[in-house]
Amino acid sequence: MEVKEEKPKEQKTFEFINFESSKIDFSFPGIKYVHHTAKPKDMETCTIPFSREWSFQSLNLPPNWKEVVIKKIGEVSKKFRSFKVFMDTCVYCGSCGDKCIFFLATGDPKNMPFRRSEMLRSVYRRYYTRLGKIFGSLVGARELTEEVLKEWYIYYYHCSECRRCSVFCPFGIDNAEVTMFAREILSSIGITTNYTTEVIAKATTIGNNLGIPPLAFKDTCNFAQDEVKEQTGEDVKIPVDKKGAEVLFVTPSADYFGEHHWNTFIGYVKLFHSIGLDYTLSSYASEGGNFGLFVNYDLMKKTVMRIVSEAKRLGVKWILGGECGHMWRVFHDYIDTLAGPLDFLEPPVSPITGTKFTRHSPVHICEFTADLIKHNKLKLDPTKNDGYKVTFHDSCNPARAMGLLEEPRYILKRVCNNYVEMDPNFNRLKTYCCGAGAGLLTDEIMELRMRAGGPKMMAIKATNANFVAMICAICKANFGHLIPYWGLSAKHGGVHELVGNALVFDGKKST
Repeated sequence: MEVKEEKPKEQKTFEFINFESSKIDFSFPGIKYVHHTAKPKDMETCTIPFSREWSFQSLNLPPNWKEVVIKKIGEVSKKFRSFKVFMDTCVYCGSCGDKCIFFLATGDPKNMPFRRSEMLRSVYRRYYTRLGKIFGSLVGARELTEEVLKEWYIYYYHCSECRRCSVFCPFGIDNAEVTMFAREILSSIGITTNYTTEVIAKATTIGNNLGIPPLAFKDTCNFAQDEVKEQTGEDVKIPVDKKGAEVLFVTPSADYFGEHHWNTFIGYVKLFHSIGLDYTLSSYASEGGNFGLFVNYDLMKKTVMRIVSEAKRLGVKWILGGECGHMWRVFHDYIDTLAGPLDFLEPPVSPITGTKFTRHSPVHICEFTADLIKHNKLKLDPTKNDGYKVTFHDSCNPARAMGLLEEPRYILKRVCNNYVEMDPNFNRLKTYCCGAGAGLLTDEIMELRMRAGGPKMMAIKATNANFVAMICAICKANFGHLIPYWGLSAKHGGVHELVGNALVFDGKKST
């Protein structure tokens, strides 16, 4: 019997810039994936020092750049005890090497987490350890040069700060924190990416990452009101800048603007209306995401203080936060240090169930909703989601940074009849990143992002799910590219999109 060889099916992919023909020639394999550099106007808005025109080819450094960088390394080592621990502890065992999606995507050894961290460690060793000062390269110390800065710029912006490597390190070294230190040091001489600085500039001047003015934000809320009424027959009011409300609700701007996010916002509105929550949004702090996390601590503080200031101005009792990844890394791990104890707020108590949440404000929307469901405060019809076989993607920051693992699953299992778990070796605390966190959601490194998202796409494909739920705006945005790139036929969206679908409104038009 003659067997005909089948031709492989052509797979649609994106067209990328051909970097191979570029005149740039350095000994960096990662040069193919380099970010656009920051613009002077955004650097000035963000108060990043040494604002100037510069490029990767010509850094256009200030005359005293070397002195500034070496001094900054010393300041960071004194300010953060973890810096010295991470600099002095690594034994290069390689346990983290194959755990990084960017190493898996590129095969570039410099993308192994311990190798990436060694780029900073070797310079620290040269200027801040006795052996490095005396023996130099014999003990792995190296001089700080412009080529070193370029290497840092490439590879520390190949890290999504997902922290997967830290789960497997026998010493608990967090190489994502080393990335944060390196980016802070780079920013001291004005070296940051265009994407991160542009977003921070918009957030700190206009109020959100997308640059949506307050009036346009209010118009969007009006559109949401009309859509909910059309779906349910309910007259819904979304309060904005309401003083004296019990709760300030903060969510990423993508939720009320982006294609794969809008239904999540509609889900919030339906939920709050169904329980009669006394809440408000803010047209000034209309953004929960914090890109300062990706540049330096001063900008992280400046960004989060918008929310803290609005909570004070509006006189709310506590803060409730929506589905966002890096927003929750800042809220959970840094907000008390950045903004001082939020003692002007009351300990958060659900006005519907009376539950006292164990941690102080802000409270995550999944904690809040899971509590409502547990106390039978929502009327739900999970059959409304029967068209979906649902799986859940653990976004890195909610999962690894704050341990928010069970609440989303508790919700999904009660608003959907067909829920399936992903392989825990690819999810939960070991979850693979989508590849776009930490300021990597930018077109010039699209190919890198698509390759890096491969492991998670394969894990999703194995579940045969046709809806992937998640609680991170960055993940939702990147999945919009990843799913077609890897040939999956699945929809994706927020957990609260499915909650909104399942909610029942008595005597009114069905959702």
